[in-house]
Amino acid sequence: MSDRRWSSNLMFLAAAIGSVVGIANVWKFTYVAGENGGGAFVIVYVLAVALVALPALIAEFLVGRRGGASVVKTMDNLAHSEGVGRWWRYYGQMAALGAFLALSFYSVIAGWTIDYFVVSLTRGFSGMSVEHTEAALDGLTQSPGRMMLSLAAFIVLTATVVAIGVRRGLENALRWLTPALFLILLFLVGYAVAVADFAAAARFLFVPDFSQIDANTILLAVGQAFFSLGIGLGVLLTIGAYMAPESSILRAGVVVAAADAAVALLAGLAVFPIVFGHGLSPAEGPGLIFATLPVAFGAMPAGGVLGPLFFLLLAIAALTSAITILETVVAAIEDYSGWPRARIVASTSLLLWLAGLGTVLSFNLLADFHPLGVVPAFAERNIFESLDYIVSNFMMPAGGVLIAVLAGWGLSRKATMNELQLPQGALYSAWHLLVRYIVPAAIALVFLANL
Repeated sequence: MSDRRWSSNLMFLAAAIGSVVGIANVWKFTYVAGENGGGAFVIVYVLAVALVALPALIAEFLVGRRGGASVVKTMDNLAHSEGVGRWWRYYGQMAALGAFLALSFYSVIAGWTIDYFVVSLTRGFSGMSVEHTEAALDGLTQSPGRMMLSLAAFIVLTATVVAIGVRRGLENALRWLTPALFLILLFLVGYAVAVADFAAAARFLFVPDFSQIDANTILLAVGQAFFSLGIGLGVLLTIGAYMAPESSILRAGVVVAAADAAVALLAGLAVFPIVFGHGLSPAEGPGLIFATLPVAFGAMPAGGVLGPLFFLLLAIAALTSAITILETVVAAIEDYSGWPRARIVASTSLLLWLAGLGTVLSFNLLADFHPLGVVPAFAERNIFESLDYIVSNFMMPAGGVLIAVLAGWGLSRKATMNELQLPQGALYSAWHLLVRYIVPAAIALVFLANL
């Protein structure tokens, strides 16, 4: 248990930033922004990060450090030390289960990034049209064996880091992976400035057309800001539990939320210049990264270098997030089982791979199998779509609301002021108001809109 503490505030920040910066920042942000008017979406997204995501992020760090353990054990500790209801442990159990389920299908998509990295190194995308790249993506999704292999490779990479422990495993990996992610992204942006149509991309992302802003844009932006941080599944809570008492939660929250938004915007500045420079559409949807961009990589002079770099960036982003998600699950089991960490990680990883097979087969052999088809909302959803819907539309919003309620209403003002190292004043009152009212209301609206 002594190993479950960050050695420094810098390592805590590396872990927290690595956790929140995942595939959603590069893959989902670019295609959602592309489909929703660019600049108009970006303005609402930045406001949502500041007014919804940041207060919730601070709340999760605060609760984690106050409880000082895994997401389940933290709830038991707070019941003992702060007098909150013992039923909060059910939130902890739901969060740990949600993290496991999310990682089971996240690892499948993350496996694609490894597959594409290998393909970009070995065969490349030279001379490929959109039809060719769409066929290549279909070739991957229609090959269960290939997807199972990349899923296994990604889980083994993640599990190896977590099995070694917090300081020797997570810290040593994130010490290099988090900076590497930013360096690769900045290199890609630099290329976009020098060679691609950067001006068009900057106008698209930062010159808003306010006529594009409607209720749907606002809800999508709030959802992207909230979900890209992974709030509600206990991951940030677990990272916060390993945080030193003297570290500033407020400062850390601002740095992490800013880094999360910065990566999303930098990803847009790396991707959209290439899209515009090659006459492609920014509104290509989920296929933008895996089917559209390879066309551009195949056509550009430096595509043989930039293609592998881009998919390496995606793989690293996926890995930094997966490491902290798996740590959340492993820590929860470790606190109660008495098993050695290596056995917990091995068992959990095997279960993750088995659970991931449902997602793998959802793209091919079981594409038309609807396991919860008797429920109207799931009538047309296969295994992957059902899991994604349950985690994204129920477990994460419920977890986000509950963590805001616990920090804003369950813990005393004295406890929260002590953790935030703030006196009663305007700054504390603003956070308290946001976490008590604005955060739950905003998450509830997104939840209702997605039903």
